[in-house]
Amino acid sequence: MHGLGNDYVVIDESQEEIIPENQKSIVSAELCSRRFSVGADGVIFILPSGRDDADIRFRIFNADGSEAEMCGNGIRCFSKFVYENNIYARERMMVETMADVKELLLTVEEGIVTSVRVDMGTATFNPEEIPMETSEKEFIDKEIIVDERSVKMTAVSVGNPHAVAFTDDIESVPLEKIGPLIECHPYFPQRTNAHFVKILNRDEVEMITWERGTGITMACGTGATSSVLAGYRLGLLDEDVLVHLPGGELNITVYQEGNLVGAFMEGDAVTVFNGEIEVEF
Repeated sequence: MHGLGNDYVVIDESQEEIIPENQKSIVSAELCSRRFSVGADGVIFILPSGRDDADIRFRIFNADGSEAEMCGNGIRCFSKFVYENNIYARERMMVETMADVKELLLTVEEGIVTSVRVDMGTATFNPEEIPMETSEKEFIDKEIIVDERSVKMTAVSVGNPHAVAFTDDIESVPLEKIGPLIECHPYFPQRTNAHFVKILNRDEVEMITWERGTGITMACGTGATSSVLAGYRLGLLDEDVLVHLPGGELNITVYQEGNLVGAFMEGDAVTVFNGEIEVEF
C-alpha cells in the first residue's frame, strides 16, 4: 500500500501472530530491501488492542528495522486495510499506536475508503518530551550546525520527533547529504525526522523530507503535521494549510486545545497489490 508514495508492506496479525516478536525488526528490514525483496519504506502490523479506549493496534517498523512511534501516511493505509478487509469495518476507529490512541474518520464510497482524517493530537515543543538535548526551554527557529553550515530549525513532536527548517530555496537543499546529519545530530538522542519547507502563502506550503530510519521519502504525514504546527507557532501559517509533497498533497487543520495546539491530517491511501512471500526465521 502507499500514502502519497510513502509505501508499506501491511501484515495482518489481528487473529494470529505471523512474524515472531523477536524477528519483526529483522524481517521488516528484509522485506523493505528494494530490488531484493518486496521493497518499502516500512512494514505495518495490524494487531488486536489490549486497551479499553482503542479498537485496534497499529505498529510500524522503518526500512532499517527500527520501530517508529507513529506514521501519518502509514496509519491511513492501515485504516483502509482494516476497513476493507472487514477487520474493523467502521467509519470511526480508535487506533492504538506506540505514541498514543488516535481517532480516525474514514470517508467510504461503495465500500471503498477514499480518504482518512486523522486527529494527530497535540504537539509538544518541550525538548524533554521530543526528546532533544538542549538547555533551551523550547527550540524554535534556532541554529543547528550541520556540515559546517548554520540551519535554523524548530524541534517539535506529534508522537515522534521532527526538526523543521523553513527556506525560500527548497530546490537547492542537499537533502541526501544534510538529512542524515540532522537525523543523527547529537541534539537528538533518539534521532529525528528532518523537513525543509517553502511557504507559498499562508495556507499553502511545499515540503521535502528525510525520514528517520528510512531516508528520503515521497511524503511524511507526521512531518507535514509538524511543519504546519511549527509554521503556525512562528506566525507564518494559518489554521488550514495545503501541503505539497513529492508524492501528493495533504490537508492539515490546526486546532487549539487549551494552551496546546494540535492538528487534523487528511489524505488518501492506495492498495497496490496483495501477495504472499516466504520468509525464514
